[in-house]
Amino acid sequence: MKNILNAIPGYKIYEYQLVLQPHEDLRNKIMQVKKDFYETYKSSTALYSKPHITLVNFVQYEMFEERMVNRLKTIGMGYYPIKIELKDYGSFPSHTIYINIASRLPVQALVTQVRTQAQRLMKFDNDNKPHFFMEPYICIARKLQPWQYEKGWQQYSHKHFTARFIANGMLLLKRPEGELKYQVVQYFEFQNLPVATIQGNLFA
Repeated sequence: MKNILNAIPGYKIYEYQLVLQPHEDLRNKIMQVKKDFYETYKSSTALYSKPHITLVNFVQYEMFEERMVNRLKTIGMGYYPIKIELKDYGSFPSHTIYINIASRLPVQALVTQVRTQAQRLMKFDNDNKPHFFMEPYICIARKLQPWQYEKGWQQYSHKHFTARFIANGMLLLKRPEGELKYQVVQYFEFQNLPVATIQGNLFA
């Protein structure tokens, strides 16, 4: 059924991700960590995923995109820039190794706000609900085989990583269902505007 709908304009199904992205220098620094991991443990997921903090991922028809963009733009207008602190490594046994986010609360508050205000637009059906990330992290490698995880975590549990950046906005990405490469839909700047100003802009 999905394949039939995919062929109809507007019914094309995309996978979406809403993310916070570090600045370029920090992205490059994290990419170097990911490359080192790949060279030692040959995990391809370390290479093809870009460094970011995922807030939510979901699947949805393309025709909902404009409404979703407008809703996320409104959330961004009312939100404030977030200071993000990165500290060392963590893991999800036995498949993922990541960089810890030490400053979780402002990210969790943002995820809660997105869920409250945009969840209905992100729900595809009862089997495909949006996944909100209440425990933020930056992935180094995932879908690891047991040996890759065990050896990798043995090393990275003792390694140190510290960095910080200001997230001045959030980025919506999408890719056709089943493909690897994401494309940018839109960047939503955090403007910290009062609610009255936002409502005035919406109806202007």
